[in-house]
Amino acid sequence: MVGERILIWQEGEYQYPAAYGFVPFMISYIHEDKQIRPGMVVVPGGAYRGVSPSEGHIVAEEFYRAGYNVFVLVYTVNPVDEPLKLQPLNDISRAVRMVRSRAEELHIDSSRIAVCGFSAGGHLAASLCVHYSDIEDKDPVYGAFSNRPDAAILSYPVITSGTYTHGESMIALLGEEADEEELEYMSLEKHVTKDTPPCFLWQTVTDEAVPVENSYLFAMACRREGVPFAHHVFSDGVHGLSLATEQWLERDFGHPYTMEQIKLLTDAVMRGETPYTEEQGRVIMHATGLDGSKKEKWDPETKEKIRITLREVGVWPKLAESWLDRQWTEMR
Repeated sequence: MVGERILIWQEGEYQYPAAYGFVPFMISYIHEDKQIRPGMVVVPGGAYRGVSPSEGHIVAEEFYRAGYNVFVLVYTVNPVDEPLKLQPLNDISRAVRMVRSRAEELHIDSSRIAVCGFSAGGHLAASLCVHYSDIEDKDPVYGAFSNRPDAAILSYPVITSGTYTHGESMIALLGEEADEEELEYMSLEKHVTKDTPPCFLWQTVTDEAVPVENSYLFAMACRREGVPFAHHVFSDGVHGLSLATEQWLERDFGHPYTMEQIKLLTDAVMRGETPYTEEQGRVIMHATGLDGSKKEKWDPETKEKIRITLREVGVWPKLAESWLDRQWTEMR
């Protein structure tokens, strides 16, 4: 397994006001046997306010074990008050083009590249699935390659900007003053076409953060447009289940490289290089655990209840892997 850090943007290509030295990147998980394999770009969630460690490394390991060459995308987020607009979509578009452009070197079948997004990362992955043709790349090297995923896994995804939206994600993405055209564009169920790639969706009925209706809306749009899809709705489970394993429950997420933008921001805050106060910086650091604090997310009783739901929900990766195998076979 090779943990290469791959910068998405080169010097002069990337600008985001709250970056403070951050440049979006991928971390690779590549088999060293040189066998040609399908590729997977993992897109963690985090309400477009952060890139969640719980949906990065451990997810990459799962699909690596399943035979994929995998990349975790650490994309631009909005931890303060600078609306992202299309920057995350540009990030994921460049990431897919970059993987496809290096397919031979990375031992990847360029016709079998999937994206796997969680929550707001699911919104970002689905955004690429429906809006890929809108996103141009000014770099002539990468612009020559398709940014259309060949398949997508959408895990408890934010989909709509309408009644069932996740408001915090939409505010982080578009700002408080988003106009109707922007909101319409990011209500993804309205933009599914027959050219949308095949999608595997899963969610729990009791998701308290992103209503289950989000995945229903996208699944119904796929059905209407004739897009191949699978849709699994589990009876119980909290939001953010990631792999729904004991490792996830015990918060054993590996190195938190997904938090780099937040770390650079808070460092800049504490040096007095931002418009934000040291108190705001300390709040962000504590909320993300970057101040060294480690707190239990759930009390023992809640944790045990969650553990019970894992027995049902924990099958989703194998279901997704089987579904992807079928897609690759049918594409031949």
